[in-house]
Amino acid sequence: MTPLVVLAVIGVLALAWLGLVVLVWLHRPSRAIAGPALRLIPDLVHLSRSLLGDQATPRSVKVALGGLLAYLLSPIDLIPDFIPVAGSVDDLAVTALVLRWAGRRVGRDQLRRHWAGSEAGFGLLVRLLGLTP
Repeated sequence: MTPLVVLAVIGVLALAWLGLVVLVWLHRPSRAIAGPALRLIPDLVHLSRSLLGDQATPRSVKVALGGLLAYLLSPIDLIPDFIPVAGSVDDLAVTALVLRWAGRRVGRDQLRRHWAGSEAGFGLLVRLLGLTP
């Protein structure tokens, strides 16, 4: 490859990364929701595992949840974890975006069937995902 092509590829990747960082920044959770949302993590893990194992879950949702799991386990993040606060917020924001999309795709009833947490936790999940009560 010519140096110009390499520079163009690097430029496109840098712009894509910057776009993703802006997207995470715009959709970051508020402090009022972030704390309770973090306490939902064990229930969300169970919900994700349950949705992945359900035959009724659309393939696109399974792919998105699998991609989310790979992103969360990967040491590579949009914003490096060594940056205070922002390094952890990107994981939470990406998780919220993927779960919001997946939750709307599968519907509230299917989410309820797979929810193992408390009623209050499910209410918070519904609020976080922007589903109608």
